[in-house]
Amino acid sequence: MPGWVIVVFLVMFAVVIMAVSVGLRYLEVQQGKKVAGAIAIVRESRMVSQGESILRGLDGEDAWSTPAGFFSKFNFYSSLQTKLEQSAIPWNPAAVVVAMILLGSAGAMLGTVLPVLVFKWSSVLALAFVLGGLPWFYVSFKARARMHEFEEQFPESLDFLARSLRAGHAFSTSLEMLAQESPPPLGTEFGRVFHENNLGASMDVALVNLSRRVPLLDVRFFVSSVMLQRETGGNLGEILTKLSYVIRERFRLKGQVKAASAHGRLTATILVLMPMLMTVALPFVAPGYLQGMAEDDTGQWMILGAILAQVMGIYFIRKIIDIKV
Repeated sequence: MPGWVIVVFLVMFAVVIMAVSVGLRYLEVQQGKKVAGAIAIVRESRMVSQGESILRGLDGEDAWSTPAGFFSKFNFYSSLQTKLEQSAIPWNPAAVVVAMILLGSAGAMLGTVLPVLVFKWSSVLALAFVLGGLPWFYVSFKARARMHEFEEQFPESLDFLARSLRAGHAFSTSLEMLAQESPPPLGTEFGRVFHENNLGASMDVALVNLSRRVPLLDVRFFVSSVMLQRETGGNLGEILTKLSYVIRERFRLKGQVKAASAHGRLTATILVLMPMLMTVALPFVAPGYLQGMAEDDTGQWMILGAILAQVMGIYFIRKIIDIKV
C-alpha cells in the first residue's frame, strides 16, 4: 500500500475525531448555558453576596500565615474543598494537598529507578502523576458515588416535601422533617440547608449553597423552582410533584439509554483491556518477543507511542459512550 494513502487515512481519522470531540464539547457548553440561564432568572445579586455568608474566611495576613491560607489562593484548592464536601470525607484540604505533593515526589523518585514507560523522563512524569493524584482520584470516586446515591433518593424527597406542604407545614419545617426522616446523604444535605437558614442565612442563599455542594441538574431544577415560587407565588406542592414526575421520567430514559448502549460499553471494555492483557501475557507465552523492541531505540519510541495511543483511545471511547440525558 502506498505511503501517501496511509498518511491521508491518518489525517482524515484525526479530523473526524477532532470534529466529534468539538461537537460533544459544544453540546455540553450549550446545556450548561441553558441551566445557568434558568438559575440566573431567579438569582439576583442580593441573594448571594459575601455579606450573607455564615462562614468566616481568611483574609489579610492571616490568609498567608497557614498552609490552608496559602493554598486557598489557587483554584485547585477550592475545587478540592468542593470535592471533599461532596464526598463527606472529613479530611483537611491543606493536608490532602501536602499528601499529593509528597506522593508525587515519591512517584518521581520511583520513576528514576523504575522505567515503566521505557524512558526515564516519561516514567518520572507518569508515576508522579499517578501517585500524586491518588488522593484526588479517591475523593472524586467517593464524591461520584455519594452524588449517585443522592440522585436516587431525590425524587422521594420531593414527594415528601409536596405532601408536607399540602398538610399545611411551612417550607422550612418541611425541610427539617425531611432531614430527620431521610437517610444520608439526602438527609445530611437538607439538614445543612435547614441549619443554615436557622442560623440566619436566607433560604435563597441556603438553596444556592445546596446546588453548589450537589452539582446535579435535578437539584438545580429544584432550587430554581423554589426560588421562582418565592418570587412569583404559586402552589409549591404541585410544582414539586410535577418536578418529581419529570425526574423519574429522566431516570427511565437514562435506563433505556444505558440498556441500548450496553453493547457499545462492553465493546469498549474489551478494546481497552485486550492490549493490556496481551502485553502482560506475551512474556509468558513467547519469551523474548517484545524484548528486542524494548532494547531498540526506535522500538522504544514505538512502545511509548502505543501507550499514548492507548490513553487517547480510552479518553475518546469514554466520550463516545457517555451519553448525556
